[in-house]
Amino acid sequence: MTITDEKQQSSLLPMAIVAILFFILGFATWLNGSLMPYLQQILQLSPFQASLIIFSFYIAVTFTALPSAWVIRKVGYKNGMALGMGVMMVAGLLFIPAAETQVFALFLFAQLVMGTGQTLLQTAVNPYVVRIGPEESAAARVSVMGILNKGAGVVAPMVFTALILSNFTGTVGTELTQAKIDEMADSLVLPYLGMALFIGLLGLAVKMSPLPELEKEKEQASSEGQLKEALATPSLALGVVALFVYVAVEVIAGDTIGTFALSLGVENYAVMTSYTMICMVLGYTLGIITIPRFVSQPTALMISAVLGTLLTLLIIFGDSSSFVIANTLLVPFGGAQLPDTLLLIALLGLANAIVWPAVWPLALSGLGHLTSTGSALLIMGIAGGAFGPLFWGIASGTSLGQQGAYIVMLPCYLFILFYAIKGHKMKSWK
Repeated sequence: MTITDEKQQSSLLPMAIVAILFFILGFATWLNGSLMPYLQQILQLSPFQASLIIFSFYIAVTFTALPSAWVIRKVGYKNGMALGMGVMMVAGLLFIPAAETQVFALFLFAQLVMGTGQTLLQTAVNPYVVRIGPEESAAARVSVMGILNKGAGVVAPMVFTALILSNFTGTVGTELTQAKIDEMADSLVLPYLGMALFIGLLGLAVKMSPLPELEKEKEQASSEGQLKEALATPSLALGVVALFVYVAVEVIAGDTIGTFALSLGVENYAVMTSYTMICMVLGYTLGIITIPRFVSQPTALMISAVLGTLLTLLIIFGDSSSFVIANTLLVPFGGAQLPDTLLLIALLGLANAIVWPAVWPLALSGLGHLTSTGSALLIMGIAGGAFGPLFWGIASGTSLGQQGAYIVMLPCYLFILFYAIKGHKMKSWK
């Protein structure tokens, strides 16, 4: 057996464990796409109020990303993963009193705690994937993990629909009685209790697993000094902005599609996120096949930005009463009941898929001892998921309406295009 073979075998179990964690991250994250319109229905929320459900989940990143990097430097990557899942378990348990009392603020707090746990887990697991193997194959590993993450995004809305929404058919567009609202709220208790217990057990398993610890980075400077040193690299700083606007459009495409479908009277609104995630899985798969064999990462990033821009324009100016795409392509899959605008939003998943795995290796390249700080800054880019749906919700309350509100995605795709063409090459601000 060669040294290379030994290294590949030694990294097989860690990657398998990390793969499970990425699936859990995706499952917990993309439940929001079903939870948002469901809570909007039973709590009678406006589109702006509903967007706060997503905002409270992602805004946690802003406050906890850098502290998460400090925690990981102290306890290590492995313990950081287990601790992150412990916080996620607590968040799942918080949904029980929120559902029982139907207090919107409690749902928002539970989402905030869930986002905090996710941030800690993300900060530990993403650089772990990058550093556990050769740097030149990092994008491929991140893409594989992305497929698992988004694959969970396909499964999560289907599970939500099967366990919860399937018991309440015929409620869209009708006035709900208090008894029906209580019944719909109570239906959230057992699923979130089960999810909390599962995540807690998995965290314990990770803590006790033979997952190898990465070499801890030396404290060569203060946190403030490391932050300034990291931000002095334009490719990293601009990468953070690129991920911010990317996550904004990713979450808009994945989590507002259900709310928009609800406004159009689509009965099975809770499963709409699955359509977007299916397109993302397809995009990740195409990325693995074509990068770098046929196209470079920057080129793929540029194509993604251009496609996202075109789809956004089609969504804004499209006819929400048209069923041409569904009647032409999706009849065998029962898609004839879906308006074209919803399918165009789902196709944004195809445009978004390559951005995350392309930006991470480019932004972290050459950071050395600043890797955890750079990772934390990139994780802070996930905060874009808080502001994207929020701006969409605000715009929805104007004359633009929910369909026209998707215009907020245009500047995001234009910045991603800039990063693909020039931003990632910048090594100095001069």
